[in-house]
Amino acid sequence: MKKLIPAYIRVPLIFFAVFGAMEYFIDSGDRPAFIKFPMVLLFLLVFLFLLIAIEITINAVDTITYHLLTEDQKAQVNAVNNLSIKDSPVVKKIIGFFVNKNAPIEDEGEILLDHDYDGIRELDNNLPPWWVYLFYACIVFAAVYLVRYEIMGAPDQEMELKNEMTQAKIEVAEYMKTAPDLMDEKSVTLLTDPADLAAGKAIFTTNCVACHRADGGGQIGPNLTDDNWILGGGIKNIFHTITNGGRDGKGMIAWSKNGLKPKDIQHVASYVISLRGSNPKDPKASEGEIWVDETVTKTTTAPVAIDTTQVKK
Repeated sequence: MKKLIPAYIRVPLIFFAVFGAMEYFIDSGDRPAFIKFPMVLLFLLVFLFLLIAIEITINAVDTITYHLLTEDQKAQVNAVNNLSIKDSPVVKKIIGFFVNKNAPIEDEGEILLDHDYDGIRELDNNLPPWWVYLFYACIVFAAVYLVRYEIMGAPDQEMELKNEMTQAKIEVAEYMKTAPDLMDEKSVTLLTDPADLAAGKAIFTTNCVACHRADGGGQIGPNLTDDNWILGGGIKNIFHTITNGGRDGKGMIAWSKNGLKPKDIQHVASYVISLRGSNPKDPKASEGEIWVDETVTKTTTAPVAIDTTQVKK
């Protein structure tokens, strides 16, 4: 029998509605759910098979039932099937919702208002239902808005923006503390883990031995194993020197512009500090001044009084 919506439209419509719902509700990340989860694909295939099977079964039952009807019953069924979509009760309700029921032209005289604007007269027709319901919805929305924002004091758009910007600044500050590519001499910390020092040694061997020797004893560049430093020792000063380069014209290049990232510089700076006191063979003479870490609290030991009367002769 003829249906309001043909099967070739109804089956894909139902299938893609289920498909879209599964894609929406299943969290599959950056890949479609039916690709990431094979069970979803299997379910969709079985569901499509059942849809087609149901349509075939319904059509077969309709055909058999139609042949069992009497001629009068067949005539009634044919009359119903031959109705256009506009004659459907559901379609009539939908059209009635959007289309105004205006008075016929011959009856417009009965609804003509007394208003006259330069010869223009006005009819007292009813408003379209969609317009009336939309007007009622606006009234309800305005009431809810008034209570929520003016009486209960909910945050408005400006306040929400300020709160989000404040939270964003806090999150950015937290990220800056630990972000390896945003590290600078103020936030860098000394690494002491053997794995980190091994990574620093690999970077040192690749980029620094030509000037400082493999053991850090110094060649073109200064000795890195003593307590003397030209531009200051400690993790922050060494990080700054490696990042920005040494003295103008005769110092080390700025490695931040020559392939080393902040995390790499932290590793190699920590490794350089680990070379202190290693006493390499034939080191280069000390350069610069002895550097003392002023952040380390100095402790003094008070002299211990000895009771000489208790000392045995």
